[in-house]
Amino acid sequence: MTDLSKANDTDTIKPDIALAERLFTEFYTRTSDVRGVTRISYGLGENIAHSIIRREAEALGLAIKSDPACNQYITLPGQSDGPEIVIGSHLDSVPMGGNFDGAAGVLMGLSIISGFVSSRRLPILPITLMVIRAEESAWFAASYIGSRASFGQLSAQELETVIRAGDGEKLGDAIQAAGGCISEIAKGYSHWSPGDIALFLEPHIEQGPILAQKNIPLGIVTDIRGSLRFRQAICRGTYAHSGATPRETRRDAALAVCKLVVEIDQLWRQFEARGKDLTVTVGEIATDPNEASFSKVAGSVRFSLDIRSNSRAILKAFAVDLQVLTRAIEKDENVIFDLGPRTSTKSAKMHSSIVSRLDQAATEIKVPILKMPCGAGHDAATFANLGVPTGMIFLRNENGSHNPDEYMSLSDFSDGAKLLMRFCLQPPDIAK
Repeated sequence: MTDLSKANDTDTIKPDIALAERLFTEFYTRTSDVRGVTRISYGLGENIAHSIIRREAEALGLAIKSDPACNQYITLPGQSDGPEIVIGSHLDSVPMGGNFDGAAGVLMGLSIISGFVSSRRLPILPITLMVIRAEESAWFAASYIGSRASFGQLSAQELETVIRAGDGEKLGDAIQAAGGCISEIAKGYSHWSPGDIALFLEPHIEQGPILAQKNIPLGIVTDIRGSLRFRQAICRGTYAHSGATPRETRRDAALAVCKLVVEIDQLWRQFEARGKDLTVTVGEIATDPNEASFSKVAGSVRFSLDIRSNSRAILKAFAVDLQVLTRAIEKDENVIFDLGPRTSTKSAKMHSSIVSRLDQAATEIKVPILKMPCGAGHDAATFANLGVPTGMIFLRNENGSHNPDEYMSLSDFSDGAKLLMRFCLQPPDIAK
């Protein structure tokens, strides 16, 4: 690539939208499922998507590195050799999910870099596209696997004990099969430290309906909710005959869980009425298919709880109230609740200078935006909580996320890419 002195020519440096459109189509064609797409973390679909990005980066003549967890780093040099701008997102999906969750951020970053290459210009700061592994915790019961591994934050214990939904493969074995090196991960190998990074940006589709409801194409994220999760909760009662067992002697686990779900919803409403940021989801409920029957009182019911808030104090308060609820229902229905292991993620604040510069850049390119919190977890939280100045751009998504009907218009993607390009041409001067 030839050297360049004029980096701020905003009229001639444009994102490569045609490249992104072509790759969205290839992603869908090569990783589609019965419905939607399935790109299993450290599985075939994610591997295919990563190989596509590597191929395109090689065609652009870019430097490519990978770490022991199989994250990819594609770097465009800058006019200075200082800390770099990192644009990153993931390529895995939930089972039969949408084609844009995660992938939109990766392809937006690649379109920015391709735009610089085509214009034969260098940005002020180096730009690295980080193609992150295993963000979707639907596969492995651990959050932010790839991004944590890049900082040496993935533990040896997780490699051995966390298994993949569907096939039961250990996380370490899956990483090794994808070409990683678990011995280096176990020793705490870190690809970089927070000081190596000037700032981190994650473009992503919004996973809720707010931008679509307000008819605004782009959002600028102010903070990311943390979570408290009980993935393997169980209620134990006693199996009994459905016709011969009177109500007063039943220990009905199904009834007890239903009562808990209703009480949890009421508790959530109380928190909302007090202006507390909170979402609560019971995503799974199941009786034992090997023992439950149409003609039996349910003696065992498994369920999950996903509680999210931008406040750690609110999560702790809800957990206390949840314990009170379960004890009351245990007494009323003569059952036992075991919520099982609890996992959590920290909430994260986006850097005020990044939010401000994105807002300014949106005004410059005349694209309307909405400043908004983020209800879903994202790798950006890993960076922010390690002290890296972090920001997120949201793209309007009319049909929600984690489903085959996920939707993002190319026009909104183009607006987001223009915003990101403007930001990269004139990044804020952040004093860490």
